[in-house]
Amino acid sequence: MSTTIDIYVLNVTLLEPKLKHPTIFQQFDKLEPGEAFRILNDHDPKPLYYQMLAERGNVFTWEYIQNGPQWWEVEIKRNEAGETIGEIAAKDLRKAEVFKKYGIDFCCGGKKSLKQACEEAKVDVATVETALKAADEVSTQGDSNDYNRWQPDFLADYIYNQHHIYYYDEGPIIADLADKVAARHGHHFTELYEVRELYKELQGELNAHFIKEEKVLFPFIKTIVKAKRTGDFSELNAFPSVKEPVQMMEMEHEAAGEILREIRKITNDYALPEGACNSFGLLYKKLEALEKDLHQHIHLENNILFARALQLEREINK
Repeated sequence: MSTTIDIYVLNVTLLEPKLKHPTIFQQFDKLEPGEAFRILNDHDPKPLYYQMLAERGNVFTWEYIQNGPQWWEVEIKRNEAGETIGEIAAKDLRKAEVFKKYGIDFCCGGKKSLKQACEEAKVDVATVETALKAADEVSTQGDSNDYNRWQPDFLADYIYNQHHIYYYDEGPIIADLADKVAARHGHHFTELYEVRELYKELQGELNAHFIKEEKVLFPFIKTIVKAKRTGDFSELNAFPSVKEPVQMMEMEHEAAGEILREIRKITNDYALPEGACNSFGLLYKKLEALEKDLHQHIHLENNILFARALQLEREINK
């Protein structure tokens, strides 16, 4: 829980409905990096969280001080300036492995500071900093691709072929397994019913999300790269700024990340209970593999592809 004292509390229940969100945004926009305020409401203001992600980006922290049943109090803090964990991970895969080791989300939560991310993961920031320094002396192993050297259009194609196709192949298999295992063993392991429903929710999110990327955002990014390369900006007239679709994709990444975290929590980190059959084990194995793939997928987009696309657009508009 935050230890901030004498912090401003905005009682949202005293505001007219049409003024609630505009007033909260005005209060947030006044904040300097590191500053915070709180909102008090008579219901969970989670929809506001997603609206802020869409309109301001992942530049704030959201901490429940009270979480119902009568009152919800949330502290909203503007992130400190400085290098984010997503930027650190994008520059050096060895450091991304450090974040994985300590349970720090550098994909969906990649725009957070190291201090903020460590606080949320409940790990000592000095310990992580020491591990990050040690990573500089370790040779890179495993994925040797230097994604930062790739052009955004090439990276977009890679993400489609490497990650979208993976999901299209594995997604239906996992859904079928989740149905069968829940039907067969749900009466004894009731968490399987929750896993099945959460996975259906995840499928709905990803199916719609991938279509938007493939039909809108990726073609937009390729058009920006082409314009930068050729100097012909005429095709960009059909597109608005890339900032809005990027913010929408980041918001949807966060929603998918929440579902993945809930599945991991319910399954006790994919630990098989005693008496689990082979199909049960296969389901958990495939779910964990999908989670790993999605984390890499989201990292490549949030921390590398989107940042490069936004930078290219800024260069073109100078």
